[in-house]
Amino acid sequence: MTNENKIDLREFRNTLGRFATGVTALTAEQDGQIYSMTANAFMSVSLEPPLVLVSVNHHANIRKILSATKRFGVSILAEGQSALSDYFARRPVPAPALRFVERGGMPVLDGAIAYVIARVVEMYPAGDHMLFLGHVEFLEWTDGKPLLYFGGQYYRLKAQGGQDKTTPPDELALLRLSRSVRDRAER
Repeated sequence: MTNENKIDLREFRNTLGRFATGVTALTAEQDGQIYSMTANAFMSVSLEPPLVLVSVNHHANIRKILSATKRFGVSILAEGQSALSDYFARRPVPAPALRFVERGGMPVLDGAIAYVIARVVEMYPAGDHMLFLGHVEFLEWTDGKPLLYFGGQYYRLKAQGGQDKTTPPDELALLRLSRSVRDRAER
């Protein structure tokens, strides 16, 4: 695959950064060692059968582990877990206290608002990433609020006017949690 249209890669990244996502931590285990990385390229694919997809850079250590073990855990991070996201994204931040718990036979991050455990059923090379299609084997969730990512910054959900969780979704506002990654990189 070549860049036939000569798309500027920085503009490509900035444009796609306008798509707000949740933030997940992908985990895998091999020989008693836990591997994890931050991933916002996570999505549901099918309800029947229940399938999810994660996208992993070819240079990420966890890619080889997933290819070998064929199983992964996904922790959908809560709004207060941006430090974990930064750490697993290998940003220069102090190491946070890490606490893994077991769900469905896989290690996942304690305090997340949801967990998905999947068995890899297909792998697809896609440019500089590998796509892992997983058949869901275990699910668990709570009513917590998610950590969100938009335009290089973390956000959290907040109802306008301080209303409770019954506020319709179209009335929810995004509030900034931290400075942009770009601002940090310029320091």
